[in-house]
Amino acid sequence: MVAFITVASAFVLGGVFWPLAIVCVAVLLPALTAGVLPTLLRYTIVFSLPLALSALLVNLFFLPGAQTVLFRIGPITATAEGLAFALEILARIAAISGAVTLFYLTTKPSELVLDLERRGVPPRLAFVANASVQTVPAMADRAAAIVAAQRARGLDTEGSFVRRVRGLVPIVAPVILGSIAEVEERSMTLEARAFTRPGRRSLLWSPPDSGGQRLLRWMLIVGLVGLIVLHSSGWV
Repeated sequence: MVAFITVASAFVLGGVFWPLAIVCVAVLLPALTAGVLPTLLRYTIVFSLPLALSALLVNLFFLPGAQTVLFRIGPITATAEGLAFALEILARIAAISGAVTLFYLTTKPSELVLDLERRGVPPRLAFVANASVQTVPAMADRAAAIVAAQRARGLDTEGSFVRRVRGLVPIVAPVILGSIAEVEERSMTLEARAFTRPGRRSLLWSPPDSGGQRLLRWMLIVGLVGLIVLHSSGWV
């Protein structure tokens, strides 16, 4: 809920100051409290950098209707209106990437799946959400293990660019085949545990949800609705 409110508030308020202020209060401060601030900054920069650069260049040089010229590079003109709009986009990108990254750094996928099922989400949908989060780390771990095994067998994975490309084939094939085999094993395991049976499952444990947390969530929702009303009426 905090991640959703952070992103929605950044879009509702717009500009540069308010989204960055929301990021400081709702992303950086909680990350510092949770002890994941360095990891959050590293992941946020890596994930959002390509999109941020493209948004900056496109809006800076090609914003329709912009007239105030900052500088020229050949036939391309950078405008002040494009720069201002690009900064607004960058602030929103920071809010989105920071909120989502903080959510995944502080929330265990297993607890997320259990809580989704407790709230009535179908088990298959909850399983897809869990598998989507765990796919990339699992493939990275499998690839690292395969690279170590191939190096132990004498495979050269370092050196020139040609050698690196040549060494990809013995690595990619086992990764793909291992992923397919894991999908089959996981499917058989789920069937053995009656995963596809109709009806709602009985959960033996669910993440704690205190009254204060529920109150905070409703306060955030009410606050977002009030913010939208104020913004639509011109007060904010």
